[in-house]
Amino acid sequence: MLSHDRVWAAIDALAERYSLSASGLARRAGLDSTAFNKSKRLSSDGRPRWPSTESLAKIIEATGASLEEFTGLVEGLGGTASQPRTSSVPLLGFAQAGAGGFFDDAGYPAGQGWDLVELPARATATSYALKVQGDSMLPLYRNGDVLIVEPGAATRKGDRVVVKTAAGEVMAKVLDRQTAKSILLVSLNPDHPDRDIPMRDVEWVARIVWASQ
Repeated sequence: MLSHDRVWAAIDALAERYSLSASGLARRAGLDSTAFNKSKRLSSDGRPRWPSTESLAKIIEATGASLEEFTGLVEGLGGTASQPRTSSVPLLGFAQAGAGGFFDDAGYPAGQGWDLVELPARATATSYALKVQGDSMLPLYRNGDVLIVEPGAATRKGDRVVVKTAAGEVMAKVLDRQTAKSILLVSLNPDHPDRDIPMRDVEWVARIVWASQ
């Protein structure tokens, strides 16, 4: 059941899941730092004050979470702030991901050399993790951040995705357009160019479903 307490608890849990305070989450979403303070959750006469749908959309966008992830927190499926649900998934650095032998033809983890990492996120049997190396994904992803990638998830315009090319290049960008002929990717870092890549040169595309930040 959707309730005032559950929605606010889900915001707190989302903040903790991404290693943020409630104020830090608000700032990352471009909101006033006090927007999610406990004092703002009730009006002066004690009536419940609900977060706006715009605020919810902004925190989902700012963390890279999915709507399903936030809904799971509201419903209690994703754990609470005090009892986060964890999953162990294969982990590989971006620099290593471009080498051969780590993925099958469909972009699923394969071969040897993977580590394991336990993260407070829901993952499927085919999810895996990539560790960000360098500053090419700033300001959204920093060196050392871990991205959970789901190769079987459907992708659409605006999704953050990982793409591997036939030349062995692995990149994380925002999907702008994908057709049978090409894929247009918008760079997370404005210092790096957008990419329009022929689909014949793309090995696979996988959606980023979670990030540890």
